[in-house]
Amino acid sequence: MELQLKKILARKNPYLFKAKNQNTAQDLIRSILDAHLSSQEEGIFGSFLEELAIFVCRKAYGGQKSSAEGIDLEFQKDQVRWLVSIKSGPNWGNSRQIAKMRDDFKKAKRILGTNAKMARPVQAINGCCYGKDDKPEKGDYRKLCGQRFWEFISGDANLYTEIIEPIGHKAREKNEQFLLEYAKVINRFTREFSQEYCAVNGEILWDKLVQFNSGKKAE
Repeated sequence: MELQLKKILARKNPYLFKAKNQNTAQDLIRSILDAHLSSQEEGIFGSFLEELAIFVCRKAYGGQKSSAEGIDLEFQKDQVRWLVSIKSGPNWGNSRQIAKMRDDFKKAKRILGTNAKMARPVQAINGCCYGKDDKPEKGDYRKLCGQRFWEFISGDANLYTEIIEPIGHKAREKNEQFLLEYAKVINRFTREFSQEYCAVNGEILWDKLVQFNSGKKAE
């Protein structure tokens, strides 16, 4: 879906950008777009790491994407059926989200426990692609972060460092195309912003911008 300037403006804090004394349309647009992209990066890259983890586990243990709600990966290892919920880093959720994950684990365990073909112990893992948690035992599940997680799904204690170079190479391949598209968006948004929120003399109409962002609708 193509980025739309007004949708991004509606979600960003206009007071912050005014406080940063950004008085040219292009500088303001660049800051708004960078803030938007930064807020999206973790989710986008998290999805990439999840796909990478499933691929690695498929090669090592025949792992597969799970069809169970809230479960990302299933595989068998050491006579145990493992259910894995993959997150980017260790500080991924609040108490309600963690409770939801626990509930998803319980439901999936219950379903697998009634399946005669799966007559083996079922264990739950919260796998985090980076970071540390030196107390992995959480009662009804284990939390494995960083090196522990990548070693668990691959059997390779060094994989967590070995994947950094291929990821960087892949990023460099895409960087040139990204910069080209980024420049196009900056130019398009700057033109659109100038037409809507700049006076004839070029001054940014901050009042109009704040009204669009925060003003109540006419009743």
